[in-house]
Order: sequence, then structure tokens, then C-alpha cells
Amino acid sequence: MVQFGPLKVSPMGLGTWSWGNQFLWGYEEGMDTELQEVFNLVVSSGINLFDTADSYGTGRLNGRSEQLLGQFLAEYPGSARVQQNVSIASKFAAYPWRLTSGQFVGACRASLKRLRQDQLAIGQLHWSTANYAPLQERALWDGLVAMYDEGLVQAVGVSNYGPKQMQRIYKYLAQRDVPLASAQVQFSLLSKGSDQMDILQICQDLGIGVIAYSPLGLGMLTGRYGINTGNGVAYPPGPRGLLFRQILPGARPLLELMQEMASRRGKTVAQVAVNWCICQGTVPIPGAKSLAQAKGTLGALGWRLSGGEVAALSEAADALPRSMVQNIFQTK
Repeated sequence: MVQFGPLKVSPMGLGTWSWGNQFLWGYEEGMDTELQEVFNLVVSSGINLFDTADSYGTGRLNGRSEQLLGQFLAEYPGSARVQQNVSIASKFAAYPWRLTSGQFVGACRASLKRLRQDQLAIGQLHWSTANYAPLQERALWDGLVAMYDEGLVQAVGVSNYGPKQMQRIYKYLAQRDVPLASAQVQFSLLSKGSDQMDILQICQDLGIGVIAYSPLGLGMLTGRYGINTGNGVAYPPGPRGLLFRQILPGARPLLELMQEMASRRGKTVAQVAVNWCICQGTVPIPGAKSLAQAKGTLGALGWRLSGGEVAALSEAADALPRSMVQNIFQTK
């Protein structure tokens, strides 16, 4: 288990961005039965960290991810002890109309209602407004303090905060006697630039847990695309497909190295990608929309890449002509 402030979380969690997102992930309500099976499988396999957000779910399905997570947890057929051990981390969007700490407390209460919970394990800021509305930033920070002081969250965290801004909020929260337990960052073999590595080092120095989101690079590191040309697998539609066409041609040497390591170990390319994140000291949160994906992801646990393999993968990733586009809200 990994220590996140007062919490002990599994070395890998599950991200639920796709649960309710039609635009990017093609969610349909008919998927819910299998999604519950996914939830039951990963919980019974020892995964206890689930990441969601109050903005997950497109259009009329806004908040759907939290609703499903709350429903699945309430209906989990396993033991109550395992159920009580589940840690839910939700993120609160910095919408332009959220200008006071009270509005963030209200958002937290709404999330708790959708999740059917009395308290969140981690309440997180989804992003910083420092790049475009710096005057709103203090309301975000005070919102975290208020959530914590009112007992609505066991711990607080941030997402998409860069090295400098993270140190600022850490200092501010410490002055208010609120420990910063976690920081989410887009992190993978396709997203390991200087800012990410600086964040890892800062978090290690300050005792902040790091949650790696998009550890599979939106699917580019699953091994399904870009290794064997002519394999008949079409790129996904929409913005993901556009990104795949820009990045994957230059990523073939990395993917081939990952395939070589996976074959030698009896693993998959996706499992190698997630395990690399674990070896970097992060807790990755890959998503899963199907039982097949969930079973595959679980295979990233229970073993570790060697130091030489980690270094070789990092070197190959550094040589990529093009890497993942960073989140537009990522701060310095």
C-alpha cells in the first residue's frame, strides 16, 4: 500500500473519466452493467482508490461518473470490510462562477450526495486558475481548507498544478494546518517532460503522493495501435484519432521496445506502461470500460520492471520526436 497523508491506497487506482463521457470515450448507458462488473472485479482484486470529478459526464450526463461510482459501491456484493476500505477521490472544477470558498463547499456536498457518501477520501482541485484568472485562485485554496475543516474530506489534493504553483499551495495549506496529501499530473512514457519530473521530485521531498493520470496516453500505450503496420486496427474517431496520427508514427521505436519487454515477461504493452509509472513512484489510475480492459490492467501489479528496463524505456521516451500535449490548465 502507498501512504497518501492519512490514507493508505493501493499501488494502482482506477480512473473513471470515461464513465459518462460520450464525446471522447463513447459512453452509452447500456454499458453500466459491465461497468459495475469492472468495479466489482477491481475492488475484489485489492484496488481501493477510485478517481472521479464533478465535471465527468458530458451534457445531460454531467456528474454521471460520480453517480455510477456511488451506486456501484453501495451495491458491491463483497464484504463490508472491503467496501469500507474503498477510497474515493473526486475533483472540483474551477468553474468561473465558483468565486467563494462556500461555493466549493457546496460543490463538495453535491458530489457527496451523488456518491452516496458522508465524506470523501480526497477532495481535489481539478485545475488551477493561475494562468487565466489568478484572482480566483485564493477561492479555490480556501475552498479546500473549508472542506477539510468541515470534515467533508479526509484529505485534500490538487490536479494539473505545476512545480511552482504546487509549492505555493503547499505552503498556504500548511499555514492553515491542512496537509496536502496528493497531486495529480498527466504522466506516462508519452508525458514525462521536465515539469512532470520536477513535480515528482518536489512531491517526494514534501511527502505528497503523486497520482498519474492518463498512464496509457489515452490508449496510445496499449500496444493496440502503432506497432504492427497493416494490422487493420483503425485509430479512434474524433480528437483522440487526431492526436494518435500526430504522435504514434514517431513512437514506434518506443512501442517496439515495450513489446519486446512485454513478450519476454509474458505481459502486455499496456501492463509495461502502467508498471513503468509505478516504478517511478506514482500511483497510476488507468481507466477501464470493459472487463477485458480491467483484467488486463490488473496484470500490471505484482511485479516490477528492472532498473535497466526502466532506464531503457525512459531513454526511448526522451528520444520521441513528439510527446503528449499537456493539459491546457497545467501551470508552471
